[in-house]
Formats: sequence, structure tokens, C-alpha cells
Amino acid sequence: MTLFNNKNLSPSQSDLVLLWILRGFALLTGIIVVLITAFLLLEALPVLQQVGWLRFVSDPSWHPVQGFYNLMPMLWGSLLVTLGAVILAAPLGIGSAIFCQYYAPPFFSGFYRQLINLLAGIPSVVYGFWGLVVLVPLIGKLQPPGTSLLAGIAILTLMILPTIALTAEASFSEVPTEYFQGAAALGISRWATIRSVVLPATKSGLFTGLILGTGRAIGETMAVLMVCGNVVQTPTSIFDPIRTLTANIALEMAYATGNHRSALFVSGLLLMVAIAILVAVAEGMSRRNIYG
Repeated sequence: MTLFNNKNLSPSQSDLVLLWILRGFALLTGIIVVLITAFLLLEALPVLQQVGWLRFVSDPSWHPVQGFYNLMPMLWGSLLVTLGAVILAAPLGIGSAIFCQYYAPPFFSGFYRQLINLLAGIPSVVYGFWGLVVLVPLIGKLQPPGTSLLAGIAILTLMILPTIALTAEASFSEVPTEYFQGAAALGISRWATIRSVVLPATKSGLFTGLILGTGRAIGETMAVLMVCGNVVQTPTSIFDPIRTLTANIALEMAYATGNHRSALFVSGLLLMVAIAILVAVAEGMSRRNIYG
């Protein structure tokens, strides 16, 4: 407040100071991202120079102590558990936000928002603990052992659902009331208005929520470590145990040395690339909505 209320600064000078402060924050953020990426590259470089990229997809298994570095089973595990969670959480989150915003009575919508906020704040280890104690035994009754791809999908669905739902509801709340007034004047039903007007108008915000949820699902460690079984294999069924890249790093980093440790940083580099792709897709969608 003191900076912008200073009588010695004109409004244009205050704007210029604010502009340079924001530029400094943006530069600092960019430097941090570059430093993290450079750190991952430097740590992964020794094993990449010795064995190359091809061994990470062509080796028979993941046994770094024996010189086998196949990351594909864990990469597939990460992709499948993330994809399954997003497929389930997206319609649930968006659908619940539509109900809360346009159909639910005020007392229920307020209770719903509090519940979603609570779900968003629960630590991941609590989700994992609940899944291990409650969900895994239930799945085990259907198909042993219970720790499986399905358990990971179910837990991640619960974890990313609040992100998608809250982002969707925020997007719906920004839709101008004139849209509904015009649709009502034309005799269009509420659902037809939502389907034909609201969803197209908010697609950028909805897509952002999906990107945020996907990013959290890809990077989740503790919950999937507790419920997925941690078996290094490419799953052929949703009941098969899996190990994700994040869980593999958490399990093995404490004792890994040499090329084994460097290979774990390759896993981190792959996760960084996955997040970068998500950001690029989100940016492309945003530019498409603005200019096209």
C-alpha cells in the first residue's frame, strides 16, 4: 500500500514499478523451472551416456543392479492409472458442478461445496490409508490380491474429483446471466441451454480443470504406492498389481547408487516431459479459444 500511495510517484510510475515487480516474479519462476530441468538432466546424464535411451524401452526387465533398465511397465502403469482416473473423474466432477450450480437448492449446494473443499484438503496419505484398509479388501473379494490398477484408479478418481469439480463450478459461475435470459426468451429448456450454451462457453475452464487433475494424477506418489501393489509388470487386467514411475522413485531412491540412481532421475525426467506436454496442450487450447 505504501508503494502505490506514495505521493512522489505518478500513476504511470507506479504502474511501471508494478510491471517490473511482476516481470521479476515471472523471471524467477522461469529460472526455477529451468534449474529443475537442468538438475534432472545432469543427474540422468551418466546412465544415458552409458546405456542410451533405447535400453529404457528394450531391456527385458527393471533390475538396475543387474544392468536392466526397462521403464515401460511403470510408464504404462502411470499412464493407465491416470487415464482411468480422468475418465471417471471428469464426468463426475463436471456433472456434479452442473447439478450444484443450476439444479440443487441453495442449502444443498453450500453443503456440497464444503464437502468438495474438504476432499481437496485431505492429505494423499490418508486417501492411501483408507484405500489400503477399506478399498483393497473389497476388490480382493472380487479378484485377489486387491492391490491393483483398479484400486489406484479409484483412489486417484477421488483425489482429482475436487479439482475438476471446483474448477468447473468456477467456470459456470462466470457465465453471464444474459445467456440464460436470452435462452429463456427463446423458450429453450434449462438442460438445452446448459448443453448448447454453457458448456461451449466454459470449455476453456473445463479443459483447464482436466489438465490440473491430470497433472495431479500423474504426480501422485503415496496413495498409489499404498494401493497398487508395486509389482513391475505391464498390466493385462484392471485387477493386476502395478508400479508407477513416482512410486518406483519413492521406493528405490533411498538405497539407489550409481547408474541405478541415475536411472531414477530418468524416470523423473519422463514425468517432467509429461507435465510439459500437458502444459503445451493447455496453452494450445487456450490460444485456439482466443484466436479461433
